[in-house]
Amino acid sequence: MAIAWVQEFQLQGADRSTTNYDAIAARINAQSERPPGLILHTAGFDEGSGVFRIFDVWETAADRERFFEDRLNPILQEVMAGAADATPPTRESVYELHDVAP
Repeated sequence: MAIAWVQEFQLQGADRSTTNYDAIAARINAQSERPPGLILHTAGFDEGSGVFRIFDVWETAADRERFFEDRLNPILQEVMAGAADATPPTRESVYELHDVAP
């Protein structure tokens, strides 16, 4: 069953820097090394909600968990250790999707 994974980071004043996100995305290199099971990845600012949102769609929860543990989490720990302004998501959720259309 396909799942959605949502992470939201509260906006801090007028700062719209994507430095931390860009550093992590470059290390993941999903364009060249697509994570198994990833259907869709998006990231952007939702000014109305005051967040930077990452929204992914995965084929299964196991695919997302494997990606997080094996690939993303080690990169997060390394990059964020050196980032003074790094904060964890203020909201994170995973839920099953009823429908996914191409």
